[in-house]
Amino acid sequence: MKRRNIAFLVACGAAVAALPLVAQQRPASGPVARYDMRAGTVSGMGAMGQANPMAMMMGGGRGNTVQHELYLRLGSSNPANPMPPKADHFMPPNAKLGRSVALVTPQQERTPDELPQKPKGRLLIFWGCGEHAPAGQPVIIDFSKLAAGQMPLGLWGGAALRDWGPTLTNSRTFGRWPAEDGKYVKPDSSLPGPHRVAGNYSPEMNFTLTKDFMQPLSVRHTSQPSGATLLNWAGIADATGYLAFMMAGKQGPRGEMGDMVMWTSSATRAFGGGLSDWLTPGQVAGLVQNRTVLPPSATTCTVPAEVKGAGPDFAMGTLTAFGPMEEFSYPPRPANPRAAWNLEWTARIRHKSSTSWMDMAGMEGMQGMDDADERPQQRQQPACKPRRGLGGLLGGALGGGGGC
Repeated sequence: MKRRNIAFLVACGAAVAALPLVAQQRPASGPVARYDMRAGTVSGMGAMGQANPMAMMMGGGRGNTVQHELYLRLGSSNPANPMPPKADHFMPPNAKLGRSVALVTPQQERTPDELPQKPKGRLLIFWGCGEHAPAGQPVIIDFSKLAAGQMPLGLWGGAALRDWGPTLTNSRTFGRWPAEDGKYVKPDSSLPGPHRVAGNYSPEMNFTLTKDFMQPLSVRHTSQPSGATLLNWAGIADATGYLAFMMAGKQGPRGEMGDMVMWTSSATRAFGGGLSDWLTPGQVAGLVQNRTVLPPSATTCTVPAEVKGAGPDFAMGTLTAFGPMEEFSYPPRPANPRAAWNLEWTARIRHKSSTSWMDMAGMEGMQGMDDADERPQQRQQPACKPRRGLGGLLGGALGGGGGC
């Protein structure tokens, strides 16, 4: 029964040198092509089981494993010439991905269902760091009403919209990686150096990365006499802010999933969407200012005692450190303001680091699950597969949804 419930929770990131892109610059046209890279560092037990989370959890192991993840997306307003679409990303040797990786054009990209199948039980929602939850918490959602389409307004909030950059729907021609090529980034893969993206539907891109994968996070979670849980971690270089999240469950009659508990470190009751994705430093700065995201100086957060007091049998926690971003464009903005600036391409790379843990009887000393957003490429998936049921709803709200 515990395995089944854990699985339920598991369901619940030109030939001349380019110049940095300045947000205030307004091109007369373009860009013809956009390139998006997302680089993540995953630590904790989640890094050991991206291909098979259940096997990872039940097989045990140490919680100090570190894995990297990398997602590439190319979109262009040009058609492929000649057909079919073909594009490759050529990387420096330190990336350890061979000479290049192919950006594959999928036939479709799917997103999770908006509404779940009819679930049971309730969802108790807590938010903010502190020894005790303030008045007004928890907000309680009855799943039977939720399934009837009575989703409370503002439940997940719109603090940050998910931004995957180019997609199949916003590009005339589109390609992405990972793909079924048997390649995936490794714990010792590194990104700095010259990169080139070339294909038959976009201008050639050349840029040099200076930022590598972020350092891994490590979190200690310690029970306090009050029943609260103290989270503390060592800050990592380049972090722009932190966000902690916890999902807990209680086993109901006949082994069915009973009440679920959800908590976030956000002081603004903000969940899901882009908050579990790769955010730009500009986005994070605004979220730190309104207390949705913890500042880069933060190294502790206390999970209120009422979260554990709600009686969950097991809990899954994650901590995310949002990181830096590099941007490039070609051609550079003309010195003459009267000259037309016809932008050919833009490229960006965003970074984050995340860790996770599981709090459950019999799992002492083991780290927990990684967030369900996008897992490092131990197995390559040719297309996004939507989660259904409650797992689909919560997975989508918290950052899931098959972020291919």
